[in-house]
Amino acid sequence: MAIEVPTFADVEAAARRIAPYAVRTPLVEAPVLGARIGGRVFLKLENLQRTGSFKFRGACNRIPMIPESQRARGVVAFSSGNHAQGVAAAAEIFGIPALIVMPVDAPRAKIEGTRAYGAEIVSYDRVTDDREAIAARICAERGAALIKPYDDPGIMAGQGTIGLEIAEDAARFGVILDAVATPCSGGGLVTGTALGLKGAGVAAPVHSVEPENFDGMKRSLQAHARTNAPGTSEGGKLSIADALMAPVPGHHVFALADGLLAPGIAVDDEELARAVAFAALKLKLLVEPGGAAALAAFLAGKLEGKTVALVVSGGNADFASVEQAVSRHSEV
Repeated sequence: MAIEVPTFADVEAAARRIAPYAVRTPLVEAPVLGARIGGRVFLKLENLQRTGSFKFRGACNRIPMIPESQRARGVVAFSSGNHAQGVAAAAEIFGIPALIVMPVDAPRAKIEGTRAYGAEIVSYDRVTDDREAIAARICAERGAALIKPYDDPGIMAGQGTIGLEIAEDAARFGVILDAVATPCSGGGLVTGTALGLKGAGVAAPVHSVEPENFDGMKRSLQAHARTNAPGTSEGGKLSIADALMAPVPGHHVFALADGLLAPGIAVDDEELARAVAFAALKLKLLVEPGGAAALAAFLAGKLEGKTVALVVSGGNADFASVEQAVSRHSEV
């Protein structure tokens, strides 16, 4: 495989490309969090992004890069829900047919959201089926373009616009960030964000945050080689963060991540549930477990620094799961 990585110029180009369609989400200060460290904490609210997650950025950048002569053949993606909705929405904007390969246990809100954008859905079992093989077969049959969830330079550059915006807004606040943390699955978000930040002159360490047993990025950064997490092995326990269960960082992703990212962080399901509850009760935000991973790391005392930025990556939550988290952690 020929490894390609995006540059900061690609992030800047992505910012121009997605500007007519994507929401420039706010970077807001959360004094209730700052009081915990005697400093300042800022939240990048990608739960307010179009489709409810950051994934729209990458899809909106990558899809218009498809040559116009090939667009009628459509696009195919595989996703548990957020990338699915991002691809479906972007494809609808550009008038391109979309088919999404989704796990049967994906949250209903994400399945319904994907279908609402006009995408065709093919279901699979995440334990017994190979979603990439299914998607590859459909692409071969239709001549469609595969839009990967993270391991694609165009996707990574699109996510990098988050880092660019954080840098610009931190300057507006007049602050120098000590640390930045983002949720991590395959690594497109955290690596793209770090690229955008570094290119814009922000020197703060950028940390990936993953569920325990699905901390492939954390382990890969430690080993300086792509390494699977134990949760992906046979009998591995799933996480309540359905969006953060990639088996290992992507090839293109890790080529950029190694040497760019700070050490990764892992959080357990109780820490994730507590963050979901805290977001609802104290911050008045609806956040899905995967979207709350960086907040979970902060609340668990796993981040250092007096001026911190946390990416809230998605709000496509199952209401029953949020209610359950709030009932278990009403003391937050």
